[in-house]
Amino acid sequence: MSNIIGLINYGIAGNIHSIKKAIEKAGGVVKVINTKEELESVEKLVIPGVGSFKDAMQELQKSGLLDALKIAATTKPTLGICLGMQILSTLGFEYGKTKGLALINAEVKPMIVDAKVPHMGFNKIDVVKSNRLLNGLENEEFYFMHSYEVVNYTNIVALTEYEGHKFVSSLQQNNLYGVQFHPEKSREAGIKLFKNFIEL
Repeated sequence: MSNIIGLINYGIAGNIHSIKKAIEKAGGVVKVINTKEELESVEKLVIPGVGSFKDAMQELQKSGLLDALKIAATTKPTLGICLGMQILSTLGFEYGKTKGLALINAEVKPMIVDAKVPHMGFNKIDVVKSNRLLNGLENEEFYFMHSYEVVNYTNIVALTEYEGHKFVSSLQQNNLYGVQFHPEKSREAGIKLFKNFIEL
């Protein structure tokens, strides 16, 4: 069976086009997922994310993808990107309290840092626990754009420092992977990350 990557389309996540192009550049075959039935026809999942935690969860509910995605993400290799990583958490605090997919025991809270928020631009990742997704990417720079961070203590793979504040920039729990940065905007390092994901 071919290695088809399902890209979850849930309305507000407006970076689908650039992620699709980046995965294809890395040699992957992409199928955009609009319905829960389509989840069965792919081997891996990518959950993109631009916008707010609350909107993302509402859109997933509205599209009918929510429950099916929860189930699929427990068995298929799944990569959450930026907000896509954040919604893997139990709870988000953007515009009030919102329940996440609850696939990783974590909470999403505002970044409290003595500097400009959102944290935007290229920044280095510090891999604290090696895994196949970040293989060969230790100390690479990736593109970030976020005001919220995932607070988790057990699944941390990489940290990033912003003006003296360290936050989680990558997570892994079994088949679930999350990155706070945007690989699709991170040039060669991002393509390499997608290659690693394709090869998982």
